[in-house]
Amino acid sequence: MPNCKTVVPYTGTKEQEEALQEIIAAHKGQSGATMPVLQAAQELFGYLPEEVQIMVAEGLDIPLSEVYGVASFYAQFTLNPKGKYQISLCLGTACYVKGAADVLTAIEKKLGISTGSITPDGTFSLDACRCIGACGLAPVMMINEDVYGCLTPDQIGAILDKYN
Repeated sequence: MPNCKTVVPYTGTKEQEEALQEIIAAHKGQSGATMPVLQAAQELFGYLPEEVQIMVAEGLDIPLSEVYGVASFYAQFTLNPKGKYQISLCLGTACYVKGAADVLTAIEKKLGISTGSITPDGTFSLDACRCIGACGLAPVMMINEDVYGCLTPDQIGAILDKYN
């Protein structure tokens, strides 16, 4: 599998962009405005694509590098779109020693994507995390709010097929 991410074109609507401009206008000139504007932008768009970061930088009259720095530093922000079904696989110590890496490989193979990517049809996105908080069920993954524990690679196909 190539080690590259699927590029999803920007799909923001005029309504979303207008709403973002209103948010920017309400915060323009305020100290520390970048964080609340980015939070609102992510709420509007679901993630922070480059086009949205540019709108924020221009609207707040700050360097794009500052916007990107905040967006890429804080874990609450994502620069990649998320799928209809968001898969989060725990790679924390308990899950890792119980075979999470093999489960991750099975997911990547089944979906044809790597960690941090989204399927071309937007159905699934895949992320790894450090802890889901269910160490007794290691290895564990979540698909949206559904939790799957005691996973083995051979279970992945049937689990993912339930979401198609």
